[in-house]
Amino acid sequence: MQSGSPTSMMAEIARISLLPAAIHMSESIMLQRLYNERTVLRGSIFATVLVAMVGIAFGVHSGSYAIVFDGFYSLIDALMSGMALLVAMLIHRHGLELEGDRKLAERFNMGFWHLEPMVLALNGSVLCIVACYALVNSIISLMSGGKALEFGVALLYALVAALVCYGMAAVELRLNRRIQSDFLKLDIKSWIMSGSISAALVLAFLVGALAQSTAYAWITPYIDPLVLAIICVLIIPVPLKTVWQAFAEILMVTPPQLKQQVDEVARGMVARFGFLDYRAYVAKVGRARQIELYFIVPVGWPAKTLDEWDAIRDQIGEAIGGEGPDRWLTIAFTTDPAWSR
Repeated sequence: MQSGSPTSMMAEIARISLLPAAIHMSESIMLQRLYNERTVLRGSIFATVLVAMVGIAFGVHSGSYAIVFDGFYSLIDALMSGMALLVAMLIHRHGLELEGDRKLAERFNMGFWHLEPMVLALNGSVLCIVACYALVNSIISLMSGGKALEFGVALLYALVAALVCYGMAAVELRLNRRIQSDFLKLDIKSWIMSGSISAALVLAFLVGALAQSTAYAWITPYIDPLVLAIICVLIIPVPLKTVWQAFAEILMVTPPQLKQQVDEVARGMVARFGFLDYRAYVAKVGRARQIELYFIVPVGWPAKTLDEWDAIRDQIGEAIGGEGPDRWLTIAFTTDPAWSR
């Protein structure tokens, strides 16, 4: 029996010959994304440290606890961004499989994806703790009569800091539309939070400066601790969502959307090839999608070659989609359901 026309055979050969180039292109795009992520994070860390140091200096000079808190908050955020950069570099180097990293790859041969949610959870938790500590201090300051400060110096810093923070957030948001990094998403949130803090300080210090020479001058010592307390109350819930999501990934909680997608593909393959059933196990850890699929094959099925089983695996993998270094896909076939549990 003729297996196919010369035209179809030539088309199949051409398709196969293009596969290595397509795979290489996919890996190159992924590595370029990781490189851009590292570059943006480096710039963000530098800008954060610069803003933080200037903020602490201005805060001490003006006597504003709110500005000092803003500076320390930014420093801690820079430290967390540094950890995120380290993880991004590890993932990048593991993907390259360089000769110098062979020992590291042998110790972590399943990659470094699991470090991503750990860093995100630590980042969000530390920021929450710092905000809670500042909230307690602001309440103590309010109860002890507040604190006088130089509104002119404080207002100048807050205005410049707000412009810088919102500018950095806008730049990173535009870049991350192409990079699609969870680390950069959190960093953008941090810049927006810092910018919001500075904007609130601008408004508060402006009110304080205008009230100094009026009958409402008595409120000026309370403005700094009061605005700090309000900022902390608004800030604390923001990282909690990130912490919750990160812990869900650390605990490998099954993501419903991914599970639904894999179930739909698996059910289709069961009906298509005549399998008895399937078992699907999925998890999202950082940027990685981990998928394990076990198909229950009827006992006494006609024997298939390994090439034929691999061809079925290829069809399942294509149906699931998302092929690349961040997809960990295992597909197994067995007649014994015990092997799928």
